[in-house]
Amino acid sequence: MQALIVIDVQNDFCPGGALAVAEGDAIVPGINALMNDFDAVILTQDWHPAGHSSFASSHSGKAPMEMIDMPYGPQVLWPDHCIQGSTGAAFHPDLAQDRADLIIRKGYNPAIDSYSAFFENDHQTPTGLEGYLRTRGITQVTLVGLALDFCVNYSAVDAAKLGFDVTVRQDLCRGIDMGGSMAAAMEGMKGAGVALG
Repeated sequence: MQALIVIDVQNDFCPGGALAVAEGDAIVPGINALMNDFDAVILTQDWHPAGHSSFASSHSGKAPMEMIDMPYGPQVLWPDHCIQGSTGAAFHPDLAQDRADLIIRKGYNPAIDSYSAFFENDHQTPTGLEGYLRTRGITQVTLVGLALDFCVNYSAVDAAKLGFDVTVRQDLCRGIDMGGSMAAAMEGMKGAGVALG
């Protein structure tokens, strides 16, 4: 059994959004076309409360893309994005949401960010996705979406560590690439046994 996991194809990560990924909207038609090839389709949705601790605006004197140390480790400070219920947090309007069996929201805990679809950034607090996939009998997952070097990367590595057979379709992802993050993500995924398609 195979699942397609579509990571964070939301307005704020697409051109014109608060944390826009270049060409983030260009992958939508290809993702939609792929959905019928899988036994299950899961969409993830970044879903932050206002004032989230990962927002630069929550830290006096800090700017977006600066790093700080949080109790769970280093954290990039982001512009305010994907705030619960906002237009920016909504899925891209062309994404075929009706095909999704499950929508999993992440980043809703105000004290901790969550890049991975499987764990919050403490690498310990599960989202519940692993249990869902296992009870559905899914052993193979293909990941697509935004952003390749952050949420797709973290999700793919966690899936591989959990024992899933993982493929990332690079043609259906786009990245941020700050400070060499793209090259590091590719090496990390390869090292974890993720197939890069």
